Amino acid sequence: MITLARTAALCACFALTACTNANRFDDTNAVDLNSAQTGLAGSPSDPASPAYFQQTVGDRVLFAVDESTLSRNNQLVLEAQANWLLANPDYFATIEGHADEQGTREYNLALGARRANAVREYLVARGVAGGRLETVSFGKERPIEICSEEACYTKNRRAVTVLSAGAQG
Repeated sequence: MITLARTAALCACFALTACTNANRFDDTNAVDLNSAQTGLAGSPSDPASPAYFQQTVGDRVLFAVDESTLSRNNQLVLEAQANWLLANPDYFATIEGHADEQGTREYNLALGARRANAVREYLVARGVAGGRLETVSFGKERPIEICSEEACYTKNRRAVTVLSAGAQG
């Protein structure tokens, strides 16, 4: 009984000390998994910068439900991406395929892969070297919006072109 009381007191002591740091959730080194250009600098007004690519050219395209076909609007964005990549050969890109939360994990991983590959094939057809592009599917694992409404689903059905400088590894 004494051991139980000491263990409870020790646990309470640990719990109280864990609550003493008011800034414990403020992590200045946190990585935003939904940010397409994490770690890349530049000004949105500099046409050769990743910030310009993300904000002006557009780093993502959206898809209809259960689709990986590129719409006309998607093709316009991807045409601009291809032109930017051709003008900035020092950058490589990873194309992330995403899906909404509907469906199984396996189905959404495959759908995300089809979306990423559709974007990659379009960019390669426009002259971007295939060796500068890689694809990855996150399926429904990295949503931008979390809710069970069409407005959220629409934002999560996407392919995002993420830039990196230097050689791909």
